[in-house]
This record gives sequence, C-alpha cells and structure tokens, in this order.
Amino acid sequence: MENTALEIVKELKDKGFESYFAGGTVRDLLLGKAPKDYDIVTSAKPEEIEDILEHTIPIGKKFGVILAVRNGHNFEVATFRSDAAYSDGRRPDAVYFTDPKEDALRRDFTINGMFYDPMTKKVLDFVDGQEDLKNKTLRFIGDSHERIVEDNLRLLRAIRFKNSLDLEYAPGTLDAIKNNKELIQNVSAERIQDELTKILLGKNPGQALREMSGAGILQIILPEAEALKGVKQPELYHKEGDVFEHILMSLDALPEKPSTELAWAVLLHDIGKPQTYSVSDRIRYNGHAEKGSELVGEIGKRLKFSNEMASNLKWLVAHHMMLGDLLKMKKARQAHWIHQPLFNELLELLRADALGTKPKDLSLYNELKKLSEEKELLLPSPEILLTGKEIMEEFGIKEGPEIGEILDKVHHAQMEEHIRTKEEALKFVQEILEKRP
Repeated sequence: MENTALEIVKELKDKGFESYFAGGTVRDLLLGKAPKDYDIVTSAKPEEIEDILEHTIPIGKKFGVILAVRNGHNFEVATFRSDAAYSDGRRPDAVYFTDPKEDALRRDFTINGMFYDPMTKKVLDFVDGQEDLKNKTLRFIGDSHERIVEDNLRLLRAIRFKNSLDLEYAPGTLDAIKNNKELIQNVSAERIQDELTKILLGKNPGQALREMSGAGILQIILPEAEALKGVKQPELYHKEGDVFEHILMSLDALPEKPSTELAWAVLLHDIGKPQTYSVSDRIRYNGHAEKGSELVGEIGKRLKFSNEMASNLKWLVAHHMMLGDLLKMKKARQAHWIHQPLFNELLELLRADALGTKPKDLSLYNELKKLSEEKELLLPSPEILLTGKEIMEEFGIKEGPEIGEILDKVHHAQMEEHIRTKEEALKFVQEILEKRP
C-alpha cells in the first residue's frame, strides 16, 4: 500500500503539483506504526486529480476529495482546502482551495495536522504536531470550542485518540469537551456507533468509557451504561466495586484484537443489572441476562446496529450466565453449545468478565476452554430435520423471530436425542405451538 501511495504522490508531483501524505498517516509513520490508510493531499484541483490518476471515484468532489483506486487499495486524494462555516456540525457549508498551511489549520488535532513528503523524507508541520506527539499531548488546533463546533463528533474522537495513543489532554482540552457535551446529540447514530466501536477495539477502552462518563457524554449516548454507576455488587465475589467499575475492568481485559461483537458484548453484558437488582440473602440480579438482552435490542435500534450485529449481541448477553452450568450438562447438550457459531465469543466474554472481577478466577474459563477442544464434542451437528420454510408451510406461521426460536428448540431436543425423525420433529413443534399463550 505504501509503495502504491508513493506512486500516486510521484505522479502528481511530476505534473507540477505539491503532494504529500497527510493526517493520521503521518502521525502513524512518526510513531513507527504501519498506517491503516494512506491519505494524500495535493495542490491539484479535483478535476486535475481525475485527469492525472487512472481510476478515480468522486466520493466527495465538492469538498475536494477524490478516491483513487489502484492495486487493490483505496486512497483519498484531497485538494488543499480551507473551510467555511459548519452549519450542520459535520461538514463545511463551502470549501476554498488553498495551500498546505491553511489546510493544516482547519484540521482537528495537532497530531493529525502534519504532512509528509515521501520523496524528500521531510515533515511539513505548521501546528507543532511533532512537539505534541513527542510530549504525548492531545491538543486541538487553534480554538478547541471552534474545532468541536465544526464537527461535533470530535468530542468522541478526542477521547479516542487520547486513550488509544496513551496521550494526555493539553490544558483546557477536557474542559472544552465537557462544556460542549450537549453537541453530541447532533451527531448521527451511525457515526456515534462507529466511533464507539473504534474506542472499544482500541487501547484503554475502560479508561475511555470513564472519561466519557466524567465528561457527561455517556449519559447522553448510552444512558444504560451510565446507569451502572452506583449499582452495588456482592462484596464477597466483587471486591472491585460497583457494576460500572466491573465493566471498565472487563473492557481493559479484552484480548489484543477482539471482534466487534465481543467488545460490545463485554460493554453490555451486565446492562440489565440495575433493573433486576434485589437483596435477599445477598445482592442478586435474577434474570439480568434476559433483561440485558432486551435492552441490547433497544440500544441496537437506537445506534443503528445491523440486524446481524444486534442479533449476535442479544444472544451473547442472553447466554453469558449459561456457561456456569455447561460442565453439568450431558455430552450431547455440551456439544450443542460448543457448536454454536458464537461459542468462542461467549467463552472470551466469560474470560473478560472473570478478569474484570476481584478476586480474579479463570478456573471455569480454563475448564470450558479445555472442554471445547475435546474431540468427541467437535463432531458435526446432526442432520437438519426441519427447515424454517417447512414449519411456516406446515403450521401456517408467518416469517419472524418465532421461527428461529422453534428451530432452536427442535435442535436442542435433537441433541438430547428426544427426537430422531422428521415426523417426531413435526409432532414436537405441534406440542410447542399448543402450549403457546
């Protein structure tokens, strides 16, 4: 990818235009990291970029951004620009093509405001980004309030960069975030979801969540998580503190490269505890997994999760307490759970849950990990006796979640060897339907 990006810069330069690597690309190179993307800036206008480069897509042409496609990679090639006002808190009302310095001054943070000439190996730094990177400081370029008002998502981006790069806030930066927290309501659910996912998949997600809460942002975008603060836990099993502290510690116990489902499941696995809290012989949260799964469905709709993502998260949260009983089950039943597509994620959720608890106890996780690798439990699942289509046709049921629930019950009964034939499966479904309220 780097060699291809270098080719593009060279082609633009050969035509007489300035051209550099920009933004996060430069930051990562200076940190000794391999950039995920290579963003390119140039003095060439969008039409000139299209003329010079062979395969382009005008993804943001009116904002001076052209996508160059080459060797299986995509590169954003942007014309140096200065922005007019941001009426919608996301995009400028107009852009004016300008020079490198003006372009740098309109960017978000000093560590993201540098350019790099890969031909001469020189950094162009108009915002003291190198100094802030050296001192591990996150600083808005220019006036913090103005930068946040321009793009309200910068409230979350500031917290993400600060924590994922192990930085400290420059004086006044955190105050600017707190003072403008209400602006996060202007950001679309999709952008918030994407930024939260990046936070959860990056370094120090627990600390990032703590800062979101301290800044008043978590209460706005994820009040269900904020509600975990102050919810007591039985001290014998949870010496780490309230449920919120447990979640923060669990997040920081995530593996190095967790899946998106796992990261969100760790964040949300105890989301049902505030509504199921009770005290009898000790503090209990009876049914919190089921309640949590219900809340995850509501959160998924609000944050615009895909149907698949929402379904996976609901399943993980609903079943995260089941693992405690798995060792007591019959082999056939154990095999059923181990064959579930998300079982490994469920197992890693257990691990993070255990590591987020004081005292830590990984004994159950270790036993289940060993169990999941037993050969007799890794045999293929039995043949499918009924399909969803057959159930709809046979019993006149409309397509919907109920079909999946019925199929799951059929599969359970099959794994327990209660049913073996299609006829027995149909009779079993009939019995299920007769018991419906």
